[in-house]
Amino acid sequence: MPKHSARFNSLPVYMLATIPGKKRDLIARGVDVIDLGAGDSDLPAPPKVVAALTAAAHVPGMSRYGFGLGLPAFREAAAAFMEKRFGQKFDPFTELVPLIGSKEGIAHLALAYLEPGDAAIIPDPGYLSYLGGTLLSSAEPYLYPITPRTNFLVDVDEIPVDVRARTKILYLNYPNNPTAAVAPRDYLKKVVDWCARHDILLVYDNAYSEMTFDGYVAPSIFEIDGARDVALEFHSLSKTYNMTGWRLGWAAGAPRFVGTLAKVKSFLDTGQFMAAQAAGIAAFESHGDWLPGNLDAFRERRDAAVAAFRAEGFTVEVPRATMYLWVPLPAGIGSVDFHERLMNEEGVIALAGKSLGDGGEGFFRVSFITSPDRIAEAARRAGRVLKRMVG
Repeated sequence: MPKHSARFNSLPVYMLATIPGKKRDLIARGVDVIDLGAGDSDLPAPPKVVAALTAAAHVPGMSRYGFGLGLPAFREAAAAFMEKRFGQKFDPFTELVPLIGSKEGIAHLALAYLEPGDAAIIPDPGYLSYLGGTLLSSAEPYLYPITPRTNFLVDVDEIPVDVRARTKILYLNYPNNPTAAVAPRDYLKKVVDWCARHDILLVYDNAYSEMTFDGYVAPSIFEIDGARDVALEFHSLSKTYNMTGWRLGWAAGAPRFVGTLAKVKSFLDTGQFMAAQAAGIAAFESHGDWLPGNLDAFRERRDAAVAAFRAEGFTVEVPRATMYLWVPLPAGIGSVDFHERLMNEEGVIALAGKSLGDGGEGFFRVSFITSPDRIAEAARRAGRVLKRMVG
């Protein structure tokens, strides 16, 4: 048999992909499993979305290839959202491209820009698609550790000159997964100017723009002067509308960036199911009347999670965005060891910080994606594991 490519061999284990099998085994043994691992809510999608999918699935034309164009009305709805929500106008056919979830677009974009000898700056810890796209392009990932020292921001002034000279892409994600950090506008302006000065493409992952609390409103990168010259922004319906499995997203930006991604995709896929895109239109239409109630449910879960984990001795900050707690562990306790013991001894799945990059060591991520009662029970079990580990 042929050997694997060097690109393939460079890929790390994707821990989230291994968890469903482990979860299945635990359940088969009769364990009461509480899964707080993936950012995958147990709440339903908006009723209008389900109804729209049902209706569209009965239309024969919706079952044909969408190709890169997809359903024109979905493009138009996404562009209308960008204008209404962020005040930014985009041509739906030249400055916006539908995606089969933002993950695939983010990973595939690297194939158009990176090659051996190039570098991409990646927040560490971070969403593994940034790393995967970089490695599959045979480029070098420069992993910048995001820590409390910099408020979990990538400080571009600390990028070594030799790395900066080889960098073609900077990946940023605010509100941030996994740390739940948010980025001040003056910081975003600094990054945009830095990318313009050094001819670097800013890939801005804005999947959590609508998952915000306590009056915080996340911006689009395009609200920052100069961003259209350097940035491509990725959005998703997954988190906002409890539609993770529907795989619907889009990217917006200048035609030269959008067209580049669209060309790569033309060789890799033939578009998302058009009935799903029709349902996506209904999601946009549900933003004003349905989303506030959904955010209330997440806020209740967030508050329950913060209170429960604090009660068990963990230090927990109150996140202003996302569906995550980023929880530090006591010195000397490894995040993978904690994750494994929590899962195997207590049936609770929480994500080891190290699984999202070496920079995540010393933390674990809790997704507040289930009911407050189950979250509280998970915290009690985590507290028991912590006590056993610290002696």
